[in-house]
Amino acid sequence: PPPFTGVWMGDSKLCAIGVHCGNHITSHGLALNCCTDLSWFEHIVPCGLEGKGVTSLSRELGQHVAVSHVLEPFLDSFQEVFDCTLVSSEDPG
Repeated sequence: PPPFTGVWMGDSKLCAIGVHCGNHITSHGLALNCCTDLSWFEHIVPCGLEGKGVTSLSRELGQHVAVSHVLEPFLDSFQEVFDCTLVSSEDPG
């Protein structure tokens, strides 16, 4: 929910996004919770947000969702949205 970043399911964060700028370098990333062991989040205040939870695709869909099931459709959507071509470091050239 605004003004918080990420992807939310109600009051629970499903995907965190972040950007870090420092020493003339910008890095960015995301963490999509597919089949994450959510019990670890009981020991911290996730993203420093009191009263907000964390969820996963597996929890929300009521079935196991492995990263391998999500990776290809996620990357395809990423390329479409950002009008780009992703290249793996394993790809020749």
